[in-house]
Amino acid sequence: MRGLFGSFSKDIGIDLGTANTVVFVHGKGIVLQEPSVVAIDQMTGEIIAVGQEAKQMVGRTPGHIRAVRPLKDGVIADFDTTQAMLKYFIRKATANMRLVHPVVLIGVPSGVTGVEERAVRDAAIQAGAREALVIEEPMAAAIGAGLPVNEPTGNMIVDVGGGTCEVAIISLDGIVTARSIRVAGDEMDEAIVNHIKRTYNMMIGERTAEEVKMTIGSAYPPDHEETMDVRGRDLVTGLPKTLKINSTEIQRALSDTVNNIVESIKATLEKSPPELAADIMDRGIVMTGGGSLLRNFDKLVSSETGMPVHMAEEPLLTVVRGTGMVLDDPHHLEALRRRNRR
Repeated sequence: MRGLFGSFSKDIGIDLGTANTVVFVHGKGIVLQEPSVVAIDQMTGEIIAVGQEAKQMVGRTPGHIRAVRPLKDGVIADFDTTQAMLKYFIRKATANMRLVHPVVLIGVPSGVTGVEERAVRDAAIQAGAREALVIEEPMAAAIGAGLPVNEPTGNMIVDVGGGTCEVAIISLDGIVTARSIRVAGDEMDEAIVNHIKRTYNMMIGERTAEEVKMTIGSAYPPDHEETMDVRGRDLVTGLPKTLKINSTEIQRALSDTVNNIVESIKATLEKSPPELAADIMDRGIVMTGGGSLLRNFDKLVSSETGMPVHMAEEPLLTVVRGTGMVLDDPHHLEALRRRNRR
């Protein structure tokens, strides 16, 4: 089939994330990286904007326009909107190409159900794919991070995304043990929103919370205090308000969410066969995904597990790089097809 369509088709790898979608096109590399957000006119059902343009509208739209994230906790929450978003991203990524419908490979959380997996594949087919395959995100992330997944040695990957945290130990092209929890970057943002609401009687939006997390957030008590001005709405007067917050209080606000992720890492290590655990002790844990960029997260994980921790290069891109490497490898792709048929 590939020989027949090879000169026309540009197969596509997609990291369909709760927060961001990244697209790889065979032969071209990573061509698109945009927020997984869609703006919809509720009166007509028409899609107004997708991606970066739609994200700018979050919290700023008139009543009849709603900016939504159609994925929740790493899986499809709104099928029709996800399908429309996928169609938009596929068309944008393959613009100006002579195109016979491509093979689309999508990363999904390791804990998805069969129904959720079928929903992802169906959405890709409806969006124009000739064939839709799925790959577990921790496997794709490990491949994209350059780990020797095909060797008989233990490799541990921790992928902290927007909606899910994936922890997996991989050996001989397979996941030996894995844990997928629906606690990740979104819960960190929510923790900041709730802290400011409880402490200061002020409501802030999710974009502001994300900015706070990225600017002064930390997984470990900060070495030096930093402050930041935050704007929101006073819940008592209803009027706009500005206040100054510090990095220590944000670290404390994030601690429960961060500790949940650390406990998942420990639980996965406890299930690891002794030989593979020894390999991980030597090689260390690799962290990837946007949530892993929280300051000092690697330091906290190393302190709690007693193991060396390494950050993957360009953590936001490891899953999609992994899908691209699978598309480039006929043997790996065929093995994935067999797994998808089960």
